[in-house]
This record gives sequence, C-alpha cells and structure tokens, in this order.
Amino acid sequence: MANGAATLFGFLALASMVKLGFVAGGGHDYAMALRKSILYFEAQRSGVLPPNQRVSWRASSGLFDGKANGVDLVGGYYDAGDNVKFGLPMAFTVTMMSWSILEYGKQMAAAGELRNAMDAVKWGTDYFIKAHPEPDVLYGEVGDGDTDHSCWQRPEDMTTSRQAFRVDPQHPGSDLAAETAAAMAAASIVFRGTYPGYANLLLVHSKQLFEFADKYRGKYDASITVARNYYGSFSGYGDELLWAAAWLFEATEDRSYLEYLAGNGDALGGTGWSINQFGWDVKYPGVQVLAAKFLIQGRAGDHAAALQRYRQNAEFFVCSCVGKGAVNVARTPGGMMYHQRWNNLQFVTSASFLLTVYADFASISGRGAVRCPAGAAQPFDILKFVKSQVNYILGDNPRGTSYMVGYGASYPRQVHHRGASIVSIKRDPSFVSCQEGYSSWYGRQAGNPNLLDGAVVGGPDEYDDFADERDNYEQTEAATYNNAPLLGVLARLAASCGGLKEEEYEQETATPVMNRTSSSSSSLPATAIAIEQNVTRTWARRRRTYYRYAVTVTNRSRRKTVRELHLGVSGLQGRLWGLEEARYGYVPPRWLPALRPGRSLRFTYVQPAPAPANVWVTGYKLV
Repeated sequence: MANGAATLFGFLALASMVKLGFVAGGGHDYAMALRKSILYFEAQRSGVLPPNQRVSWRASSGLFDGKANGVDLVGGYYDAGDNVKFGLPMAFTVTMMSWSILEYGKQMAAAGELRNAMDAVKWGTDYFIKAHPEPDVLYGEVGDGDTDHSCWQRPEDMTTSRQAFRVDPQHPGSDLAAETAAAMAAASIVFRGTYPGYANLLLVHSKQLFEFADKYRGKYDASITVARNYYGSFSGYGDELLWAAAWLFEATEDRSYLEYLAGNGDALGGTGWSINQFGWDVKYPGVQVLAAKFLIQGRAGDHAAALQRYRQNAEFFVCSCVGKGAVNVARTPGGMMYHQRWNNLQFVTSASFLLTVYADFASISGRGAVRCPAGAAQPFDILKFVKSQVNYILGDNPRGTSYMVGYGASYPRQVHHRGASIVSIKRDPSFVSCQEGYSSWYGRQAGNPNLLDGAVVGGPDEYDDFADERDNYEQTEAATYNNAPLLGVLARLAASCGGLKEEEYEQETATPVMNRTSSSSSSLPATAIAIEQNVTRTWARRRRTYYRYAVTVTNRSRRKTVRELHLGVSGLQGRLWGLEEARYGYVPPRWLPALRPGRSLRFTYVQPAPAPANVWVTGYKLV
C-alpha cells in the first residue's frame, strides 16, 4: 500500500506558442515516457478487461466485487501493489488525469495518446457511477488492507475479503464524496465534446455527491475505519469540499459554486492553509491554483478579495517548491524535492504539475514573474525546475536510475507489486495461494516476471539512495497517483521536444520579506495570526551558550475563532515544549482545540545557537 476546464485549460494548452517557446533538444524521450505512464494504468485495472487491453499479462479480476452488498462494484483501479480498491486515492487519480488532459490534451493528441488517456479516465468514472447507486450513498472501498497484507496473490487469484464499505448520512464521508465529485466534474469536461450524454451523467453524479458531502459532514475514515491505517484523512474534509466546488464551477459556470469557494475559504481552510505539499490527502494547493486562475481570468466578480487570498497561497506553494520562498521544500544532494521517505515521488510529480500549470498560466495571462521572498520566479525558470525534476525521475540522478519502470537502461526490477511479481496467470494458470505467493514469489531475488511498464515507484531517500528490493515497499512500490499528475507534464515536455527557450521577460523586482519568525503575516497570507518570539533565558554549559525562546501565537481576528491550527518549525536544534507533532507540522495540545479572538497560544524551545528557529503558520480555519 502506498502510504503515504475546458475554456481555461483549452487556451492554456496554447502556452507553448506564447512567450514560452520550445526548441528541439533534451536527452529524454518524453513522448515514450508519456505512453508508458498511461499504459501503467492498464496494469492497475480491476474488473472485466476489454478486448483492446494492452498489458497482456493481466486478466480479469474482482468479478464479484459488491455482490455480497447487493451492488455491482466490478471495475475501477487497484491503487498500488495491492489488490484493494481505495476510493479516496482512486478519485484523486482520476481528477489529476482529467486535469492533465484538460490542460495538455492537444499535446497528448499530437503524441497519439489522447484516446488512451481518456480511456484511463473513463475506466475510473465508470466505476464511480456504479459506486454511487443513490444520491446519499457512496461505496468507498472494496477489500481491506489488513487481510490483503496477509496475502501475496495475483488479483486474478484473490481469496482475500472483498467486502465493500460505504458512506451514507448515518456514516458520513465528506472528503471521499467531495473528491469523487471533483473527479466526476473534471471528467465531465473531458468528455463534453465527444460524449455529451456521458458528460451530463457525470455532472449529475458530481452535483449529488457534493451536496451529500456538504450536508452530512464528517471524515470518511471515521466511517470506513479499515481505511484509516492506509489512506487516513489527515487533512480533514475542508480541502475536498473546496476542491469539489472549484471543479463544479469550472464544469458548470454556476456561480453558486464560486460563492461557496469564496465564502467558505476561511472556515474550510482554503485561505488559511499555506502548504508546499499536494497529494491524495491534502488538496489545498490545487484549490488555490484553480482559484488563482478564476481571479486572473477575470471571473471572480464580487469575490476578487477572497480569491486573491487563495492566490497568495498558490504563490507560496510555487515559491517554496522552486527554492525562493520563506520556507522551501528540502532537496536531496541530487536536486530532487524531498518530503518523506515513503513514496516521496508522489509529491514530486504532483508539485511538478501544479508548477507547470501556474507557469504556463502566468505567461499566457501576461502576468509574468511570481513574486517570491527570495526574488522573482520567472515562468521560464519555474518550467526549467520542473524539467529538472522530471529528468531526475527518468534517470538524471546520482544513481543513474530511472524511477519509471521500463524507461531507460536501468530501472527497478523488483517492484513491490503482487501481480507483476508472480508469473502471469496466462502463462501458468495454476492457483497461487496467499502463503505460496509469499514463499515462492515475494522473497525471490530475481526481477519480476512481468514488466509493470510506466509505473513511477516511490523513489529514493533524502540522500538519493535507493534499494531495488521487493520488500522495500517504501521505495519500490508504485501508485496510480504517482503517475496521474505526470501525464500532463510529460505531454507538455513531449510537445516541446524537451527543449526550453527563454524569451524576453519583463523583469520584476520582488518585495523583500521579513523573517517569518517575527510574524506570520510577513511572509504568508495568514494575516489573522501573529507570531512573536522572545529570548527569555540564556545559560552556558560545556562551552556552549543555550537560549530559551518563548513563542506567542495570537489570533488577531476580532470576531472569528482559529481552529485546526498547524504550525511549521524548522531549524530547531534543541527540545520543544507545548506543541504536539502531527502529519503537517505541529498542533496545539489537545486541551486547546481553538484560539478565540484575541487569545494566544504559547510554547517554548531551547536552541544552542543565537539564531531562532523558523516558526510559521502552515494552516488554520477561521470560523
């Protein structure tokens, strides 16, 4: 398990003809990488495989999914190297595949891959239609990770539980339902020109799911508890509700969805979260990029002020990723963006997509550079950075290893994947039991008998080290949401032959920004919160001087309460008291769930250096 629009997008596809010119060059075959990336999704298919199935070592599987629940749940995608169908990452995968097509469909068509990409989207949306049999019912998982992890079987041989789990008014799942709504709204735009009836059907489901998600609020992993250890909703459901509203506005031009996006930015965190990580769990940067697009396109109307706050957060993301922010994404010695050891490349591909879209849009809109604390980030420079990340994945790294299976001369051979690691059922139809799979196939030192072509694995650690071993699931397991954002980026690069040509840009001077440690408003759009640090004591020990810092975090709002406050702390060399660690930084202690207007939170840390640690606001909701 990996732990871990038509108008806009149509004219954005012309970006390669405006300002950002491309010339022949580059050492990678991006068109080949694109073909392989799309092909990978066929290896992840569940259900009855079609006659034009190209991954020939796979066969039909999961043919009775949903039967015990009285519903047809045959189809969809396995998320990674397992045989479970997890709804949240699957929906995010489909949303990102659709967005890739909407942005760069013309480039995909030029590479001969648009039809295959649309087929990949439809394989997911066909399943979502089945999984949504009633307006307020959505099936969000088939199978469970616990029984699946005790078994190493081809999907065609599955003997593990295929129980289906759902959300409904009594067992809500706003994040799951809203992400599925976003996927179906985005996909409806993909099919609008070719299958208008199907597109309209997707919109009906999307609207119903959004209404269900908003009316019956709750985290899906509190209702589908078996998902908690594999795809827990750490960011909550606020980001997905905003994400769905943005996509429904893009798909329908119904301004009620724009009003929802603008009016709920504070309460659901869209204007409060400034974060440099985007993926299946946290959607805030994606929402912020879409909102920025609406603003720059002149579609904001009376909501310009609210969308401007979203845009500030989008540009925080851009600046942080390219290394010009007040707080930047760490990089390995080889230059790869690094967030975590477990499947780090999911964040590299998703960030690369958002950066590409934002750079292209900044260029075609005539806005030019993004103003960052450490200087202007020109669209050309942003795209150049994206290209460096893609090239790293394709083999330009200290190990000379391609982290896309089947691309290049050196790539992972022992991918952590049940189907790929056991001989194809078409070659040897003999049944493989759970334990036989472990004893005969999981521990083999040889490469997998089946090529998981195009799969992007988890990737190397913070030192660019990588161990190609099947049991090294943190690094050798691939996931659908690794590949989905990459489709658009590869199509963009393929259309340019990989070469970037820098055009003349009007140089803009970035406004200097004070160190964020004095006040969150100095470098983030989190103006409702102030941060102050003071040295309260110093002492010497063993020839070193130690400083105790007291940090005060204050809610400056006159009427609204700060909830779900997350703080980032970096450069800390000593101990910290008064905060608890969480997935996205630090949070207040449990006895302090909110900061009422004018109230403060205080914590302390000890630093064996005169320079204070960096303390900033990662996210909050203002209600």
